[in-house]
Amino acid sequence: MRHFNGRLCLQALAAATSLLAFSTAAAAQDQQAGRAEQAADETPSGEIIVTATRRAEALSNVPIAISAVNSDTLQKSGANDIRQLNQLAPSLLVSSTGSEANGSARIRGIGTVGDNPGLESSVAVFIDGVYRSRSGIGLNELGEIERVEVLRGPQGTLFGRNASAGLIHVISKKPSFQFGANAEATYGNYNYWRFAGGITGPITQTLAARIDAVYSKRDGFYHDVTNNNDVNNRDRYFVRGQLLFEPSDVTTVRLIGDYSHKSEDCCGAAYIDNTINPKVGGLNDPAKNNIIKVLTDLGQQSAGFSDPYSRNIWISAGRSDLGKTRDGGVSMEINHDFGGAKLTSITAYREYKNDQAGDVDYSTVDILYRSLDGGGYSRQFKTFSQELRLQGTAFNDKLDWLVGGFFANETLTLIDNLKFGSQYGRFATCRIISGGGLAGLYSPTNVGCVPPVVGPATLAGASGGGATGAAIANGFALLDTLNDMGSTGDRYHQTSKNYALFTHNIISITDKLKLTLGARYTWEKKDFDATFANNNTVCPALQSSLIPVLTSTTANATSKALAGALIGLGCQGNSTAELNGVSINSKRSDSQFTGTAVLSYKVTPNLMTYASFSKGYKAGGFNLDRSALKSATFPFAATTGGAQAFVGNLQFDPEINNAYEVGIKYGTRPFSVSITGFRQEFKNFQLNTFNGSVFLVQRSMAAKPA
Repeated sequence: MRHFNGRLCLQALAAATSLLAFSTAAAAQDQQAGRAEQAADETPSGEIIVTATRRAEALSNVPIAISAVNSDTLQKSGANDIRQLNQLAPSLLVSSTGSEANGSARIRGIGTVGDNPGLESSVAVFIDGVYRSRSGIGLNELGEIERVEVLRGPQGTLFGRNASAGLIHVISKKPSFQFGANAEATYGNYNYWRFAGGITGPITQTLAARIDAVYSKRDGFYHDVTNNNDVNNRDRYFVRGQLLFEPSDVTTVRLIGDYSHKSEDCCGAAYIDNTINPKVGGLNDPAKNNIIKVLTDLGQQSAGFSDPYSRNIWISAGRSDLGKTRDGGVSMEINHDFGGAKLTSITAYREYKNDQAGDVDYSTVDILYRSLDGGGYSRQFKTFSQELRLQGTAFNDKLDWLVGGFFANETLTLIDNLKFGSQYGRFATCRIISGGGLAGLYSPTNVGCVPPVVGPATLAGASGGGATGAAIANGFALLDTLNDMGSTGDRYHQTSKNYALFTHNIISITDKLKLTLGARYTWEKKDFDATFANNNTVCPALQSSLIPVLTSTTANATSKALAGALIGLGCQGNSTAELNGVSINSKRSDSQFTGTAVLSYKVTPNLMTYASFSKGYKAGGFNLDRSALKSATFPFAATTGGAQAFVGNLQFDPEINNAYEVGIKYGTRPFSVSITGFRQEFKNFQLNTFNGSVFLVQRSMAAKPA
């Protein structure tokens, strides 16, 4: 039923023109040697300084495939959120599917796609050292940014949270002990306005503050003709406040609090026909595609299939794609230099909530929908994390060592209210009738999509007559009544606890030859429970009358095929009142050793080569979708234990990535180049896959219960 759900949300490219910009920030004060991470973006030679290895190093000296974008480049490119890094960081793609909350980041073509919050991202997003549990959470305004680092390949020996495919780290500008302020206003097409500003300065000799704020608003670049509404608009604001406390030369404390809010209609999509993309073939031709024929006959405007450049879309009357998102949190980073070693502690707590409505079928015909009035699709994350790192040098600086630990506790609550629309029953019956040998009965204006009297009689006769024929004919009439039914409040709850120990060590074999060895042990436990609420009484009625036909030894092939189609469309996605009030629960744990080894050689002061192996890991989890429990054909009661007996089907295994890489880096002030060759071998890649009816997470059979 979700044939049109997988489309990417198109992004408006606002031709923005700057109206006002001013900056009165003074030159930064002298930095002490023990505070290298607070240095400016560039060395005197002009090279960008990064902290990807938890050491302040020139970009060309880091034996990792990494892109770093400093504040100057961000400003000149107009990039103001993570999505716009696409134009600045090679091999990075950030996009959305279904809604803004379903943002997905891919590095080297690998990322986690889909709207299932049970899937964590293969590309981790960190903002000021704090892990954002889903990449979509980080797709927001960034405020004033020092730099952004994009690390390719598995990461886990340097950051608190591991990542199997890559990592994005956003570092915001710190408070300054000298007064500074900035403001800007931008206007663009589709009535786009963006206002941003910040102010920083000292409070006392040891305490400085900074506050940044952004407000952005834009009309939608799609027009919903049915409801006379703009879609894919922008309406959001963001504020971040910081305090920097430096009681001594060896101790710094940075406190950050931020909050963002969005209220936007997203994401509309246009149909593409074969005049735009020849590979579509006859997909949008009613004469060749029965589903398009049915949609057209039930009210879909033909222009909606043939004129995507009009920027007009036609969704169901009274439906919307409105989403409301609130995201906020606090973090405290403490750095203390003991002389022989430096301790870093990052403590954070974050809350994220997204409520999303949706015309899930993307058509005028009312087939599937979520309404905010009924709760929509609501996701809420509450995450506490603690990271500790201790690093220093030994053996006359021949060994640069780092050890660390990480703990995270996350609570995820998902509430879903996916319902069949007011025209679903007629659409479902017409899907069956419109194709094959029954096409002569096709009558979309009548009950069961067949003409009265003669239609039911013909269906009964084709099914062998008698009780079997009567059951089939009645099944069409029954399915036709399946409207405005479905989930009334499915609730999924998951608690995850993650523990990790990691180390990253650089051994200087000679002045030019270095060996990097890193290791990590991760243990994660997830507890899951779900309670279902559903008022689809049509499904149990169809199962009761038609399962005897499916299991009969005398029924003909036509009756069996029709019985299967009627039950499948009436119960699809396991939408059945049989689940109303039913609860299930499970738990699982995973543990894994991962690591990295890198050999690098400095051929000249400006030229470095390296070769590496790293193992990436992402824990297994639970598919937060009742569709994955079992086939919708037979009732849950047919199996001893009911729905609980199928709970194991929701589990999916850990994702493993064995990555090999070789590279060359050359860097001077006027010119720099990085060439990398890599091979990645993924096992149990966690993928949200469309099976023709619903989206399910691929799983292997080796799930490891706790």
